[in-house]
Amino acid sequence: MEKRKNMEHTALLVLSLLAGEDMYGYQMIVELARRSEHAFDMKEGTLYPILHGLEKGGAVEAYLQEAPTGRTRKYYHLTKKGAERLRTEETAWQTYSGAVNAVLRFGAGLSPA
Repeated sequence: MEKRKNMEHTALLVLSLLAGEDMYGYQMIVELARRSEHAFDMKEGTLYPILHGLEKGGAVEAYLQEAPTGRTRKYYHLTKKGAERLRTEETAWQTYSGAVNAVLRFGAGLSPA
């Protein structure tokens, strides 16, 4: 269950990262791990299929840019459609997580509020 729980909302996490700035793949992996205190240690084999699906769906666009090291990297940019999807998925997540927390609090004998 642990792996499934972490991966169900991967697209939401990726869209959230890209809402702040354009990023390349490895940068997203490092930043997601940092922000989540390593609760989300995503592998490239998980991230890139998510990015390709988001790109195919019009939520992100990719472009190549040369890094200061001279290496060309593929960056991803959140589109208007992606920002709309982020808002929708974030609202759904807030509703879901709020409901889970209410059940957990009730089960622990605490008030649901």
